[in-house]
Amino acid sequence: MLTSNLAFLPPELMDVVRLFAGAEALAIEHTGEYRDGAFYNRFVIEGAEYSACDEGKAEGELQYKSLCKRYAKLALYRILSARTGEQLPWGALTGIRPTRLAYAELEAGRAFEPLFETMGVSEENIALVRRVIAGQAGIYERKEGNCDLFVSLPFCPSKCTYCSFITAPIAATRKYLSDYLAALEEELAAAAPLIGNLRSVYVGGGTPFALEAEELERVLAAIAPLRTNGCEYTVEAGRPDVFSREKLDVCVRYGVTRICINAQSFSDQTLAAIGRRHTAEDLYRAFDMAKDYPFDVNCDLIAGLTGESVEEFCQSVDAAIALAPENITVHTLCLKKGAKLKEETARLEAGRLSEMIAYSRRALTAAGYEPYYLYRQKYMAGAHENVGWAKPKKACVYNIDVMEEIADNLAVGANAVSKKLFAGGGRIERHGSPKDIPTYLAKKERLIAEREQLFRA
Repeated sequence: MLTSNLAFLPPELMDVVRLFAGAEALAIEHTGEYRDGAFYNRFVIEGAEYSACDEGKAEGELQYKSLCKRYAKLALYRILSARTGEQLPWGALTGIRPTRLAYAELEAGRAFEPLFETMGVSEENIALVRRVIAGQAGIYERKEGNCDLFVSLPFCPSKCTYCSFITAPIAATRKYLSDYLAALEEELAAAAPLIGNLRSVYVGGGTPFALEAEELERVLAAIAPLRTNGCEYTVEAGRPDVFSREKLDVCVRYGVTRICINAQSFSDQTLAAIGRRHTAEDLYRAFDMAKDYPFDVNCDLIAGLTGESVEEFCQSVDAAIALAPENITVHTLCLKKGAKLKEETARLEAGRLSEMIAYSRRALTAAGYEPYYLYRQKYMAGAHENVGWAKPKKACVYNIDVMEEIADNLAVGANAVSKKLFAGGGRIERHGSPKDIPTYLAKKERLIAEREQLFRA
């Protein structure tokens, strides 16, 4: 149990507690105070007292809360790190987007490295952030009116054990599909006047290729009037068990420029363990089929999947590199509520994951890929991160815009979250659609009206 005299702090401090195995069972009392240009933090943990003082000038309520969170989390991280003897790769940083903090420092005229060093970030991850910022050069643009379009197709051939999304096997949800496609068509028609400078379109899921070709065509045809500037256009083809030339032909006809093949692993044993209904051979067949089309290809891998050894993961990295997709994203397993693996898997051994991540960085760098976006999630195994790697000039605009939150995001469909940026991104307002498909369908008209009100604000 964790308590604090500052009501806004316990959720922030719990993010630090969760980084350390067994720490959630500790009784932690916190007292925080700001006076004379310094932040004072006192912790009592299982009867032992700890205190810290950090200088920092707070001008206004927002800055006060920001610095208060920063120094309280740093103090607690240092205490728990000393108690456990464990130093984590991102130190006391718990936010989803480390690069946003780095950009904030740079925009204030300061190098970001000193702050990251203070927060206990490893030298390797400081270098990674530096490389990501370099990889975003020429694409990163914080400009009023920029917008990305996301279309949600929450249908999959089967549900993977690590997945916490709302997707369900399409056999169970197909009864809603006709009404769902009609709702998307209505949402997209209503969205057209709300879109400014369209930077990218992303059709995700789920597994969009779980739809039949004619069903997928309905979605792409509804998008077509909105994409008039030839911007980047991505469709998550997803898994090879739903791949077909007919669906790839539909994508070509509607100007899709990029597809995603979500391999996750090239080990047959791992694929079976996570609930996939295909083999590595099927993955190779999908990549071979995609070579006949003019798409850039994104490929996803996950480090830390159930039972997978370091050697097996490294072999998957090598297999992906050999297939030469334009993008390879290396995810770290995230054990969220709703994922079967969270129920089955204890905290993964950090050293094993660190070896996997380190190998992927070495191998991808040697193969000519550069990191261009990264993000973190709560409950990530080993407190690591997800990193997207790209060949030169092949970075995905949508990934950069979404991860850095530098453009509006107009999102349609069930579980779609739209974001509208105000004051140059200083304030972000969100609008979420229901996760449940029947509820989404019932509220469609209201969702359209609410989104229009947000984007016309």
